[in-house]
Amino acid sequence: MNWKQSASSISWNIRPFIAGDYRRSATSIVFENVNPASEETLCEVAVGDAAEVDEAVRVARERFNDGCWSGLQPGERAEVLLKLADLVVLNKARLALLDSLEMGKPITAALYDAEVFAPTLLRSCAGFADKVLGQSAPICSQTISFNTYEPKGVIGAITPWNFPSVNAVIKFAPALAAGNSVVLKPSELSSSSALILAELALEAGLPEGVLNIVPGLGATVGAALALHVDVDLLSFTGSTATGRRIMELAGRSNGKPLLLECGGKSPQVVFDDAADLDAVAQATVRSVLWNQGQVCSAHTRLIVHADVKEQLLEKVISLARGYVPGDPLEADTVFGPLASPAQRDKVKGHIERACKAGARAALLGAVSDSGGCFVSPTIFDDVDASLPLVREEIFGPVLCLQKFRTEAEALSLANGTEYGLAATVWTRDLGRAKRMAHSIKAGTVSVRTSGAEGTGSGCRLSHEPQKASGFGSELGIRGLQSYSTLKLVQLIGA
Repeated sequence: MNWKQSASSISWNIRPFIAGDYRRSATSIVFENVNPASEETLCEVAVGDAAEVDEAVRVARERFNDGCWSGLQPGERAEVLLKLADLVVLNKARLALLDSLEMGKPITAALYDAEVFAPTLLRSCAGFADKVLGQSAPICSQTISFNTYEPKGVIGAITPWNFPSVNAVIKFAPALAAGNSVVLKPSELSSSSALILAELALEAGLPEGVLNIVPGLGATVGAALALHVDVDLLSFTGSTATGRRIMELAGRSNGKPLLLECGGKSPQVVFDDAADLDAVAQATVRSVLWNQGQVCSAHTRLIVHADVKEQLLEKVISLARGYVPGDPLEADTVFGPLASPAQRDKVKGHIERACKAGARAALLGAVSDSGGCFVSPTIFDDVDASLPLVREEIFGPVLCLQKFRTEAEALSLANGTEYGLAATVWTRDLGRAKRMAHSIKAGTVSVRTSGAEGTGSGCRLSHEPQKASGFGSELGIRGLQSYSTLKLVQLIGA
């Protein structure tokens, strides 16, 4: 497929999608939607305002109350989500091209998101729709008590830009499976695929107004969602600073509950009994450079036993050198630009400050100044634990390495940031694996020995971030429970 030719024929249409149709924005103030691979303007987008959020929430509440979706049997909702998953696959090229142009994702990776990642999430949520089950208490002669889960109502959702299609599905799929209506604000950097997904949802049989999309800036649309008194729950994925701001706004409105997945600074801890350092190096590089490092769970801290540190570092550097930034619309490109000029400048600033603070760059990647937001892989060696490079989320292709001698020291380093999203431990010692899995403060802890990585549990099991990385579950059965209200029903009397 000629992706560049297809890109030249796109007609951009980034407007509010409310009650099953596109609306004219209520504001004439716009910002530029920029292609990060070229820094050329793709189109202009309205910043959005509270009036659009008000209308979307009003429609979502009306549709929730009339029972057109919330009143369906769970199996009927599942059928719609399964049809949507099939339609996403059929429209994978359209979705992938939009994601590639707007945030610089290599087209092959964007195709995987649309063909595999997003549909798998939809099918998983569909499978859980009829499995959100309550409990009953032991009965006595005059009372029967039992729990039931009910949809919360109107869900507000705010997504980041790094996996545009997937992030939208992660928010609305479990919320819809549980019977809610949704108002979603996609990132201003990558709004288009969420709008296409809303169109496809109608085609799959979702009633108009059950899923509404309001593009715009965080300061306008995002703040309005957080402040809205008729939103029953708000789900947010993004930076920790923004997540904390949303908590403040939610508290000022109706005290709505929140699901937050915020920043991460995940460790990869390697003990000296790791059998295959080549496998460790490959896993390290894949994790830190996947999506150009723009992944909240990226393992950007490599914590290595001193006896294998130099050998592993050499292997990691050798592999990282092979990641050369390229045109995201070329099928063989695996490493594209960062998502925006602002993100490129942020990562550049982190690198420059680390160098000035005395951190040694074992591999110092080039940073483009114009004509594309490209940043090559950068690796810092023996980084002091007090430096911001170790403690702050960079969201770019930057790895920092620390060494240890004892298990206690490794654990201290692993827990040495405010974040607690994910972690990986490499060891063949079962006792050590159990101790580390228990003691590392993270929502997901993976233990690996050697060899190829398995398929894992995917989206079937739930987890919850810890510390500054957020709280609440979105995937698995717990994800649907998060978007539901637990009610106690008591039948009393003879």
